[in-house]
Amino acid sequence: MDTTRHRHPAGRSEDNPTDPVRLKDPVCGMTVTESSPHQAEHEGRTFHFCSAKCQGKFVANPLAYLAPVSSAEQAPEAAGTVYTCPMHPEIRQDHPGSCPKCGMSLEPLMPELEEQDNPELKDFQRRFWWTLPLTVIVTVLAMFGHRLAWFDMAVQSWIELFLTVPIVLWAGWPFFVRCVQSLVNRSPNMWTLIGLGTGAAFVYSTVATVAPQVFPASFVSMGRVGVYFEAAAVIISLTLLGQLLELKARSQTSAAIRSLLGLAPKTARRITADGQEEDVPLAHVHVGDLLRVRPGEKVPTDGTVVEGASALDESMLTGEPLPVSKREGDKLIGATLNTSGALVMRSEHVGSATVLSQIVQMVAMAQRSRAPMQRMADQVAGKFVMGVVGVAILTFFGWGLMGPEPSWVHGLINSVAVLIIACPCALGLATPMSIMVATGRGATSGILFRDAAAIENLRKVDTLIVDKTGTLTEGRPVFERAIGHGHFSESEVLRLAASLDQGSEHPLAAAIVAAAREQALELEKPDQFDSGSGIGVRGVVGGAALALGNTALMQQLGVDASPMAKEAEALREQGASVMYLAVDQALAGLLAVSDPIKTTSAEALASLRQANIRVVMATGDGLTTARSVGQRLGIDEVHGEVKPADKLRLVEKLQAEGRVVAMAGDGINDAPALARADVGIAMGTGTDVAMNSAQLTLVKGDLRGIATARALSMATVTNMKQNLAFAFLYNALGIPLAAGLLYPFTGWLLSPMIAALAMSLSSASVIGNALRLRGNAIRET
Repeated sequence: MDTTRHRHPAGRSEDNPTDPVRLKDPVCGMTVTESSPHQAEHEGRTFHFCSAKCQGKFVANPLAYLAPVSSAEQAPEAAGTVYTCPMHPEIRQDHPGSCPKCGMSLEPLMPELEEQDNPELKDFQRRFWWTLPLTVIVTVLAMFGHRLAWFDMAVQSWIELFLTVPIVLWAGWPFFVRCVQSLVNRSPNMWTLIGLGTGAAFVYSTVATVAPQVFPASFVSMGRVGVYFEAAAVIISLTLLGQLLELKARSQTSAAIRSLLGLAPKTARRITADGQEEDVPLAHVHVGDLLRVRPGEKVPTDGTVVEGASALDESMLTGEPLPVSKREGDKLIGATLNTSGALVMRSEHVGSATVLSQIVQMVAMAQRSRAPMQRMADQVAGKFVMGVVGVAILTFFGWGLMGPEPSWVHGLINSVAVLIIACPCALGLATPMSIMVATGRGATSGILFRDAAAIENLRKVDTLIVDKTGTLTEGRPVFERAIGHGHFSESEVLRLAASLDQGSEHPLAAAIVAAAREQALELEKPDQFDSGSGIGVRGVVGGAALALGNTALMQQLGVDASPMAKEAEALREQGASVMYLAVDQALAGLLAVSDPIKTTSAEALASLRQANIRVVMATGDGLTTARSVGQRLGIDEVHGEVKPADKLRLVEKLQAEGRVVAMAGDGINDAPALARADVGIAMGTGTDVAMNSAQLTLVKGDLRGIATARALSMATVTNMKQNLAFAFLYNALGIPLAAGLLYPFTGWLLSPMIAALAMSLSSASVIGNALRLRGNAIRET
């Protein structure tokens, strides 16, 4: 056996020695065989590769892939799932747990494709269901034990103690840990109140059972010192129930991300250099690989069609219900469905660089961000807890010193009720739940919010600056028409121009050639092609000398273009680029190529004007073209020939006037203005730089999405205000009742058990109200 080969440790199969030797690609780690055509020699050793791409990387720098081999095999496992707090995104750790600031359960930063069992949910379910029977028994004994007279009341206290110990010290242990964390971190929260309330009730009752003689006679009721084990037990059980509901509800907010992750195929069919085909995991696809996409399969990754034609269903990402035709040279988006013909594509973006991965990351970032309204709620909650503790202390001493007998018992019960009823759980959930549900709702409509501030600010926008190319228009040149001169017909002008332009790589030339092929015109191969002038192209087609270009080229060749000057100017006023065609030094006609206005732009701008939003166009194109587009779309304020810095200054100028400005664009030149605007809106069909600079991305590049996003913004902020109002109102009504302020007038008191039930119901109400956003009738784009 040749010992110089770079072998996979597995070598030959012991069961079948005739199996081919299994080797490892030193670049990507993929398992290959000796028959792989991709090989390279280095220092007397032969290395095998999965593809020409890996072979090329190795040949360019062998040491980069050989040196780390041994250390890589000994390297520790990659970091696993990262967990973060929904309310405090800066908190991150590599294992489940609770947030040290607010005590809320941590959740995965990026949900997995397959919905994983939540270990904390399973743990809480076990604690809840195992101790629920004990809670029921303790509650029945506390409420009916003295009437049933099953035991002596002192013995009943001991029974209740033994039944309550596992509830408090096992089922409720996570709550006490969070309470201590909140005190250590000086971050009072809902767990501070729950820990203090249940702890006070349990300790008091334990002492009353074990050493009743230490209590004054006023504490004795019905033959024993009053105990409140049932209060601690029921509060913990109800809090566990509330946590179960919250964890299950929060898991639903990840459904949008999980559904996006599920769009990507697991494997790709790669075409090797020798024409062989192999199925490889998606993670092994490299930039530049040739991939075959058969009918009914999903496109593995972003790329370009190099062979074949088909119709692709892109509705999974864009919401567009009709299949989109794709042919050679067209761009493909990973995870879209190939409905008919077979395609060969070249991969251009893989892994985290694909459109799908970027969408997933943007949704995740938006769901972890916090709106200014939420930050205000966080600050209020911390001060609120300290105030509640103060009210609880005043309640205890107020009742103890001035209340009816047994006054200290009333003081303890009411102070515990104050701590429980004032739990800021609902307050803490008010805004993050609305944000998380709204971002998921937006993603399903092709609207990606990058942060929560965009959701809150979009409803305030009163001015929209729009770029022209790629935002209002398609962003690509399209042949508009040809006009013949003399004996040349329109089709002949187009045929000659397209024949000449076959040798040009200019976008306008591509539009002309594509139009000629669509009309099935017979094109001839050009001879003596020259495109070096910068003002047009020249060549010989069918023995005739052709020239195609602007007025300057015609003047240079001595061709009189004035007979068609009127038609040319009329086309230019409509925003078209005009090129003259000369045949054998004589004018033959002209061709017009334009960047067509998107069919949805007029409708989108009309809806924005109805919402009293001022629309301003700012473009780097010429002022004549910009005004033409503005006139057709009803835009009165048009700025042409502006540079990126000019767009930025325009945003700042409008902001200085007190305007709330949104900027919509798709190019690198729009990035500074997108970042500076109150809300930056990028087109999903544009550049990565634009999308990274903006706070909001319209996946389809359809401006109608702004109206939809604005409606979602208004609904979300209304939802957040409802949640906050409910949380504050709940506490405003509950605390005085729990403290017993109404007792002298109404005789009403609030037991700790009822307070715990009300607390859980308030949290569930906030969650339920936030989830209503998923069903809101927001207009689809």
